Amino acid sequence: MDQASVRKLLQQVRAGSLTVERAVARLRHMPFEQTEFARIDHHRQIRCGLPEVIFCPGKTAGQVRAIFARLAQAGGNVLATRADEAVYQAVAADFPQAEFHAAARAITLRQPHSGRAGGRSRARRPVGHIALVSAGTSDLPVAEEARVTAEVFGQKVTTHYDVGVAGLHRLLAENAVLQKANVIVVVAGMEGALASVVGGLVAAPVIAVPTSVGYGASFGGIAALLTMLNSCASNVSVVNIDNGFGAGCIASLINRKAAGVKD
Repeated sequence: MDQASVRKLLQQVRAGSLTVERAVARLRHMPFEQTEFARIDHHRQIRCGLPEVIFCPGKTAGQVRAIFARLAQAGGNVLATRADEAVYQAVAADFPQAEFHAAARAITLRQPHSGRAGGRSRARRPVGHIALVSAGTSDLPVAEEARVTAEVFGQKVTTHYDVGVAGLHRLLAENAVLQKANVIVVVAGMEGALASVVGGLVAAPVIAVPTSVGYGASFGGIAALLTMLNSCASNVSVVNIDNGFGAGCIASLINRKAAGVKD
């Protein structure tokens, strides 16, 4: 449930087309829904601008399936991250239209967003755009997690993969598109230098995502993390190692603000 659907609900009550009792029934799970093993935050979209997302590790397939179903019943898109095939099969038993993104290790369910309370309409067309840049093919799982996250939140994403600093001509070939982005996500392992290079080319915020890809001295992504934290480009900020999901969330919020999108 988002701000637009709440407004529509209240307008229907004011117009007399919906009783107070029915409106209360639709709102009964706000701000959260208590289950045996989870408190599902249906209020988060209104409060924070993005809905609750399911982090699968540590949960059983049955728990993910139950939480997924409760979120889907609220009517919005649903995202489950760090999922495997077994979890997807459990979800697909209830929602065969759900999609498993193997590279991103994510499950998504896209639903028509409410155009009026209790009704359905086509989803809003994305405004503005996020550019997603990755250094190498080995960084794709993290980059794809960022892409899937942003797209399920209704964002337009352009992808520019395998453009690392070992061949800068590949990055420069993408410069015209990068200049049009409201925000750029840069995913890189090894030494993580790509974020600084991109930051020096554009006038947009750059969200750097270090990955755990690299040889022994990369220390599982710590080398890339430290490089990005010490960037000399003033428009670079950094999320945690392999945190494509976090980057996708932040980029979505920035792009919406830059494009003037209101809930």
